[in-house]
Amino acid sequence: MKLILAIVQDKDANRLADALADNDYQSTKLSSSGGFLKEGNTTLMIGVHEDHVDHALEIIEDNCSHRDQMVAPISPMGGNADSYIPKPVKVEVGGATVFVLPVDAFHQF
Repeated sequence: MKLILAIVQDKDANRLADALADNDYQSTKLSSSGGFLKEGNTTLMIGVHEDHVDHALEIIEDNCSHRDQMVAPISPMGGNADSYIPKPVKVEVGGATVFVLPVDAFHQF
């Protein structure tokens, strides 16, 4: 048994949860935040048998796409803000950060 922790952007979370359910994988959604943009993320906990890990990872990859997003940079700390002209910067967002962990025991009550 393996536990897959998939940290995805909120925009991808529902699509991924639906795709996992369509393939008979149960998941638990947790709200999380962090990363470069400090935006909301969703962490999905997915328990799978060891021989299903690759298929679950394919589903995650297929449903969590990378895309470009324009963001305004943060003003400099302690500097002269009068001469600071923020220009939007294009950054890549989306995708998934995935951890696959061994499960020593699984109980369902």
